[in-house]
Amino acid sequence: MSTSFIASLLDAYRAVIVYSGIPILILGLIGNCLNTIVFLSLRTFRQNSCAFYLTVMSMVNIVQLLTGLLTRIMITGFNIDWTQSSLIYCKFRTFCFQLTSAMSFTCICLATIDQYCATCSRLQWQQFSRINLARRLLILIIICLFIEQIPCMIYYEHNQLISTGKVICTITNLSFIQFNTYFNYLILGNILPYLITISFGILAYRNVKKLAHRTIPLVRRELDKQLTSIVLIQVIFNFFFVFPSFIMYIIASYGHIQEPIVVAQINLAYAITLCLYFVYFTCPFYIYITVSERFRRQLVFVLFKTYQKRFQRQQQRIVPDQTNPRPKSINMNSILIKQ
Repeated sequence: MSTSFIASLLDAYRAVIVYSGIPILILGLIGNCLNTIVFLSLRTFRQNSCAFYLTVMSMVNIVQLLTGLLTRIMITGFNIDWTQSSLIYCKFRTFCFQLTSAMSFTCICLATIDQYCATCSRLQWQQFSRINLARRLLILIIICLFIEQIPCMIYYEHNQLISTGKVICTITNLSFIQFNTYFNYLILGNILPYLITISFGILAYRNVKKLAHRTIPLVRRELDKQLTSIVLIQVIFNFFFVFPSFIMYIIASYGHIQEPIVVAQINLAYAITLCLYFVYFTCPFYIYITVSERFRRQLVFVLFKTYQKRFQRQQQRIVPDQTNPRPKSINMNSILIKQ
């Protein structure tokens, strides 16, 4: 009875990863690509520091879904584990997964801080909301994160299990296990983003409520309202998407549970929370089009007007005008009469 029940839990675990993961992956790739297209196509967003952070976050989310969720689907659903067959991919996958995760959390934190500065009534705080400063700051943070994640390329190795003979990709240094667990996952991946986004999100919301009483150009006021609303809603959703996987990770890692049935149940719950975790990297575009009517209009403008005009101009260059053909040039040498 217990064996069949555990087997059914394992089947449910695989079904959750595959049948939930594939739609999350497809929707995430489409949504983040559309986000990137809209943000890069409109000058209003290209010159705004908060939109710059959201653009980079969309690009990073694509890499995160490909290295994290796609690999998980292939391992669980199709028994294809590239981390076992290639030591390079074993190192690169973990390095890229953790780097892009930290970069995505960094971008949403910086976007929240930026909107607080942009909507602040004090001019000295508004000076921090500049596109040039945002580019330099993000490049500096990415370099620091890149250096901080280099140990993943060093300490992840192939290890063969004695009991089964199976090769797994795992950490070989005990000190790095502690560092990766407490700093990378607990602090950098959970506690710090929660504190920054919630704190500055509340402050930015208070500033937006006061915008109507301040003398600000209409275009900038509407842009600040738009960006602040989509960032704050995303912060709220992100908490509910990411926090459950954090709780299940703590239970699975430090619960010291030995009962096979309970372990299988926890693995199933972890699979569900893991899918919710990857929804964080999928949902930004769908939050934007749901919350912001202005973003929906901008999306339609970019997809059906801007690129349509570009396509028409390209066609006009390729296809000659048949109604008014240009006169052909006459080669005078061809009509010279030989003497």
